[in-house]
Amino acid sequence: MAHEDFLIPDWPAPAKVKSCISTRLSGDSLPPYDANNLALHVEDNDAAVLSNRQKFQQRAAIPGVPQWLEQIHGTRVVEAEGDERVRTADACITCKPNQPCTVLTADCLPLLLCDTAGTTVAAVHAGWRGLADGVIREAVEAFELPANQLLVYLGPAIGPQAFEVGIDVLEAFFEGAISAEHAEAISSCFIPSIEKPLGFYADLYGLARAELSALGVSQRAIYGGDFCTYTDSERFFSYRRDGVTGRMASVIWLEG
Repeated sequence: MAHEDFLIPDWPAPAKVKSCISTRLSGDSLPPYDANNLALHVEDNDAAVLSNRQKFQQRAAIPGVPQWLEQIHGTRVVEAEGDERVRTADACITCKPNQPCTVLTADCLPLLLCDTAGTTVAAVHAGWRGLADGVIREAVEAFELPANQLLVYLGPAIGPQAFEVGIDVLEAFFEGAISAEHAEAISSCFIPSIEKPLGFYADLYGLARAELSALGVSQRAIYGGDFCTYTDSERFFSYRRDGVTGRMASVIWLEG
C-alpha cells in the first residue's frame, strides 16, 4: 500500500504490529538528497533531515521516539530504546509497545520481522557484508522463539539485475553457508556476468530468503522483495546509482 511519501508493507502481520517504509518523495532536502532524506550521516542539511523525520513520523502515525542506529555493516542487534540515543548496530528489536525500530537504507536490504503472536518486532539492515556475516541469524536468534513462529518482510533494495559484484562476495556467502542445501540456494542467487570475468549479478532478496529458510523460517512466511532501488529512481534513493544521496527508513513497532 502506497502513500505520498511512504509505503505500508503488504504482509499478514498481527493487527498490533505496525510498519512503514519511507520513499524519497515529499521532503525538504535539496539535491542531491532530494527530497525526503532521513539520514543525518550523509552530509545533508541537519535541519532539513530533522524536518523530514518529523513529517514522516506524523504522516505515518509513528508513535514515541524511534530508535535510530549508527549502521556499520555488522551483525550486532540491540534493544530499541526511546531515549534518543543513537546506538551502533545493524538491527534493533523490542517487545515494548510504541517503541519504533528503525533502519536506514539506499540499496542495502531492510528486513522487518515479527512473531506470529505479535509480541516482538525487529528491524534489520542487511547489506551484502552483514548478510554474509550473519546479521539475519543474530536477529532471528534475538527473538528467542522457534524460527517457524516468525514473519518477515523484505523492503526496498537493489534488484538482482542491477547488483553487480565480484567473486569475493560469492565466496563470503559460501563461507557462511549453514548446510549443503543452503550453499546450493546461495549458488542460485549469483548469475555470472557476461561482460566481466569473475563478475556476478547477486540477488540480495534471494540470499535473504535462502538464509531465512536455512534458519527455519518458512518461505510462506516471507513477504515483499519485489522492489529495485537502483531502477526506481522516482521513489527510492540508491547509493550505487547516485553515490551522494539520501536514505529511506524502514520502521516497525507494536501498537500500544
